[in-house]
Amino acid sequence: MGHENITEFILLGLFSNEDMKATCFVLFSLCYLAILSGNLLILLTIKGSHLSEQPMYFFLSYLSFMDICFTSTVAPKLIMDLLAKQKTISYNSCIAQMFYAHFFGATEIFIFVAMAYDRYAAICRPLHYMVIMSRQVCYVLVMASIIGAFIHSILHVLIIIKLPFCGPSQIDHYFCDIFPLLKLACTDTSLLVTAIITTTGVLSILTFVALVISYIIILSTLRTRSSKGRRKALSTCGLHITVVFMFFLPLIFTYVPTADSVSDDKVFALFYTMIAPMFNPLIYTLRNTDMKNAMKKVWCRDKLFEGK
Repeated sequence: MGHENITEFILLGLFSNEDMKATCFVLFSLCYLAILSGNLLILLTIKGSHLSEQPMYFFLSYLSFMDICFTSTVAPKLIMDLLAKQKTISYNSCIAQMFYAHFFGATEIFIFVAMAYDRYAAICRPLHYMVIMSRQVCYVLVMASIIGAFIHSILHVLIIIKLPFCGPSQIDHYFCDIFPLLKLACTDTSLLVTAIITTTGVLSILTFVALVISYIIILSTLRTRSSKGRRKALSTCGLHITVVFMFFLPLIFTYVPTADSVSDDKVFALFYTMIAPMFNPLIYTLRNTDMKNAMKKVWCRDKLFEGK
């Protein structure tokens, strides 16, 4: 088998309204710039301060890096296609985009789990925290996230490259994803769709449920803490819970479809490819005292050195 006569696909984009495309080009360009600058600010602040020694911020730096990579696999093509007359993408580029989007996205999911485990250890096992979350353990969790994401992504690629594509070649989406591609295959893919919903969809739901349960356990543990310690822990967990909900809910609606509605999938996909990565830096900086203090020290220190 293989892709047979298809050498390129046509991406139909987010919508077909020509009047909105120029406005959305500017809007999405600004969003992408905000994602890059915001996450780079977090990444450089953590790397240039004492926060890099703390497991929570160690994982946050990797989460910011994955946000940049994940969005960069989708956003540039989306933005350029808004003004392009021919929205084509080669077969190989389409497969590569699907792989990297799933790879960076799945790595984010696993890092969310590692961050939840870190908060659990910090709040529920404080006396053993530095042993449980040693730097070696942190690296192991990151490597496990990367390996798990690679296996997840390569399985999707292996599914697609075995399918015949003989036309039509129009993908009703703004990037190459598994479900829109399955709809174009010249063979019955109903079993594959069921298998992907069972694996990816159920995995997303189980991960989300596990995260919610872990935070419920953490919050129940906080009842025994002092009011000051409770407020600080609640602030940190609140940030994590907000980000988790913003990322997972659209993802679940996309990969656990209840109806054959591609337009809804595109809107949901926009949330976890553009909107959530844009708000993550704001969520983790505006309400995080440690991050705000580190930013002042890192960037104000650089200005002082420049003035000397």
